[in-house]
Amino acid sequence: MKVIILGGGNSPEREVSLRSASAVADAARKAGFDVQEEDPADGLGFLDDLGKSDVVLPILHGKGGEDGLIQKEFEDRNLIFLGSGSSSSARCFDKWLTRQDLLKSELPIPEGALVTHETYRQHEFSQKPHVLKVARGGSSIGTLIVRDSRRVTELEVVEIFKLDRQAVLEELIVGTELTVPILDQKALTPIEIKPPDGLEFNYENKYNGATAELCPPASVSQEVQDRAKLLAEQVHQVMKCRHLSRIDMIVDKAGDIKILEINTMPGLTGQSLYPKSAAVAGLDMSQLVTRFVELATRDGSA
Repeated sequence: MKVIILGGGNSPEREVSLRSASAVADAARKAGFDVQEEDPADGLGFLDDLGKSDVVLPILHGKGGEDGLIQKEFEDRNLIFLGSGSSSSARCFDKWLTRQDLLKSELPIPEGALVTHETYRQHEFSQKPHVLKVARGGSSIGTLIVRDSRRVTELEVVEIFKLDRQAVLEELIVGTELTVPILDQKALTPIEIKPPDGLEFNYENKYNGATAELCPPASVSQEVQDRAKLLAEQVHQVMKCRHLSRIDMIVDKAGDIKILEINTMPGLTGQSLYPKSAAVAGLDMSQLVTRFVELATRDGSA
């Protein structure tokens, strides 16, 4: 059996994917696996040479990696792979479709609307504190947090709609940010995310080490953490995810939780949140990757 680790791709999140895949490959080798590294940006010809027992770990972020396209390729070839299937991946990647599924299941989400560049400023939510995020994307790329609507510039708005012609406009909820990793249907310890004072948890502050990541959280009670874990497991199930995911949430001052996003292939770099929570659960990176291989082998093609 070989373990084929995919990293890179052609999305705006290519660099993070490469770092995640490199960390996973190093851990897999330490665990004793026969590792083969590939970049889908160079083509998918390597899939032709895979055996029935080989396991694919698609450590890919963003378009072409988490949107169901490459997962459909795996399914069509009946390959064993880690992560959610093509249908689940596609719905999770589309933030508007995710909202619809969560609403149908009566799970708590912020109020929101689907807008275009032309309709954004016409919507009432744009006149108060809000979040504007591309409908299809991730890793904090294409997210604009607006605390004062008078200060948002047209250039900032244009940059959002360069990435996608549609965006989700949501009310901004002030509170404590939590993220809850899921491993094999079960929630791990939540992580509290504390960006630098006066700054946002954006792409830069997500990866520059300036954001404090507390596991377990320090600012919310155990009761809130338990509710967050239960909600994360419900989201994972409603969205028909497999093996792993990470659900982002916010807890307001009253202790109410709102679900913000779901990541079907969380970052796995040395600075990423998912491995940090796994370590609290007693899994170092090599043990975590071993678990990934076991889960993929157990379930095969989605």
